[in-house]
Amino acid sequence: MLILARRVGESIMIGDQVEISVVDIKGDQVKMGIKAPPQVKVYRKEVYVAIQEENRAAASAAPQDLPRLEGLLPPGASTARPPDR
Repeated sequence: MLILARRVGESIMIGDQVEISVVDIKGDQVKMGIKAPPQVKVYRKEVYVAIQEENRAAASAAPQDLPRLEGLLPPGASTARPPDR
């Protein structure tokens, strides 16, 4: 792990496209600003971990679970994609 000391207004670069700046420091809380291209997803770690757990749970769904899911769609609802035009 790389550990850097930065002051308010100073930044670090990750690669050529991601810049992390220290915006404010109050007590034991640091506010950071992150500039990154739109295709780079930025999450707080606890949100990222929750997303990963949900993805693992969804991937482990068994085929026998599908009949239970049918009742979640309103009658006549279709999940088929519309034809390309």
